[in-house]
Amino acid sequence: MTRTALLLPFAVLIGSCGQSAPTERKLSVPADFAFRSASITLPDDATSLPAGAAIVTQNCTGCHSAEMITVQPPLDAAKWQAEIDKMRGVFKAPIDPADDPRLIAALTALAPSVGADPGADRGEAGTDERGRP
Repeated sequence: MTRTALLLPFAVLIGSCGQSAPTERKLSVPADFAFRSASITLPDDATSLPAGAAIVTQNCTGCHSAEMITVQPPLDAAKWQAEIDKMRGVFKAPIDPADDPRLIAALTALAPSVGADPGADRGEAGTDERGRP
């Protein structure tokens, strides 16, 4: 390789050092521009958790709807513990480990009994968790 070929990249680098940086592009905003508050109406959550499930409300409804929680299949305590550990570890849910026993008991109590019609408690007998017959 020639000496010129080796020095060429350094020459380009040194030659570009004297150039100024690109200027920032400034956006123009109309003089009468103003931020305004807007309000939206969200639909009501048709399903609610029972009063005895306050621990579930506190730890789960920040991310999950009450309906989503109440249509879970019946899980045993070990499987609920694995779900809570996953929420805490993978999704960084701020669930206090001291709450685990009460949370597991509440989630287990919310689960429909095996073989029960999942729509029956919502007056939708004969439907699955998505409202299908």
